[in-house]
Amino acid sequence: MKGIIGAVLAVAVLMFFVLAPTMEGITVEGQRAMGIFLFALIMWVARPIPIYQTSIIAILILPLLNVVEDQEVAFGTLGFDIIWLMVAAFVLSSAINHTNLGKRLALTLVTKLGTTPKGTLAAFMLANFLVAFLVPSTTARAALFVPLVLVLLEVYKQIPGESKLGKLMTLQGVQNNAFATSMVMTATSAQVLAIGFINQMTGARMGYMEWLMGSIPQAIFSAIVMFFIGYKIYKVKNSLDGLTESKEILKRQLKELGPISDKEKRAALIFAFTILSWATGNYQESWFGFEISTEQTAVISMLLCLLPGIGVLEWKQADIKWDLMVFSAGAYAVGNAFNDTGGAGWMIGGLVEKFGLESMNHSLVALILIFTTVFSHMVFTSKTVRTTILIPTIITLAQTIGMDPVPIAMACSFGIAYTITLVPHSKVNALYFGTGYFTVTDQLKLGLLACAVGSVGISLTYFTWLQFLY
Repeated sequence: MKGIIGAVLAVAVLMFFVLAPTMEGITVEGQRAMGIFLFALIMWVARPIPIYQTSIIAILILPLLNVVEDQEVAFGTLGFDIIWLMVAAFVLSSAINHTNLGKRLALTLVTKLGTTPKGTLAAFMLANFLVAFLVPSTTARAALFVPLVLVLLEVYKQIPGESKLGKLMTLQGVQNNAFATSMVMTATSAQVLAIGFINQMTGARMGYMEWLMGSIPQAIFSAIVMFFIGYKIYKVKNSLDGLTESKEILKRQLKELGPISDKEKRAALIFAFTILSWATGNYQESWFGFEISTEQTAVISMLLCLLPGIGVLEWKQADIKWDLMVFSAGAYAVGNAFNDTGGAGWMIGGLVEKFGLESMNHSLVALILIFTTVFSHMVFTSKTVRTTILIPTIITLAQTIGMDPVPIAMACSFGIAYTITLVPHSKVNALYFGTGYFTVTDQLKLGLLACAVGSVGISLTYFTWLQFLY
């Protein structure tokens, strides 16, 4: 029923903006672009059809209503460099999963560091952060860690629904997945989408390393603070029966992987090349006379993963989410048209005037935007949809009132990954919830607290580190 109502409302909104007389201060193209933007927005939220199909409709409508002069402009968004970066990230993730390199790292960390329950919690936190570099997929990382958590809790003789350690370990699994994701640009496609909007709308050149360096402080702050808060709330004993047995089970799992294989070594080398190239991007021009961009590096790495004799998997083994690619292309087409025709500026200008934002202290505006972004997942569950709604709006708002749009847009983009308060908000939540160790209420309480801590962490990062960095 929600989907039907949403579809009817979306079409009605579109028809209104197409057929109504042109409003004062906006062009015909800008008004129609606003109608298409709102149509897509309502459809993406209500989901009467899959979100990628809405993007296809939007791409078709743009040239039909003369919002863009040439259909190549709308259709061409599927060839944007940022879309290629998404494809390459999916291939790299598939390569790491296919070779078991991520699992080997996780098992090694837990068996080496998990000498006490507290140490085990810390080991899982560290493992989540390190594996996020290797496995840029939130769901894949959760699928990797949940079985390890279950083995430990079973050996510790923890009872689902009663165990405080079980609650804390699974809830922190949810939260650390999100914190680690917010640190690594390629750890979710929504963050790649956000970087695309920032670069496209501001002329900036933000990439993998700029994201990583900017986001590290807030991610580590949030994880460490919530680690101690959770431990304090649940009062977990730091000595339990079965610790030696649990470590032996995990050691056997690690042993079953066998010696590190040639494929794992090749995957590790390809990944090392990728990180090294991203890390040295700002110096390559002076060193070599040319620069390999973030997107070019990702595509080269993708090719290396697939090349016979060098690579570690075949094309058919790569888990590429093409529906997400099409959705992202549509989001770019609609977002760019809305911005380029002046529709976004007109709408934001009206909001600024109505709420007096132009006279509001910029620091207060930044706090409102950061907290709104982090808690927005309570309304819009999809990270990609929230990115499409919020990041272009935040950039336009910042430009309108005279704020530097890059630091605030980056800070708010870090908050997109915080989908940690309710089970339906992400597949990661569902996987951990399926263990039976925590209730919906448990997650909501600790999740809201973690969102508040994360908002504070992002705000502190914005007012200090990002001002210096960007």
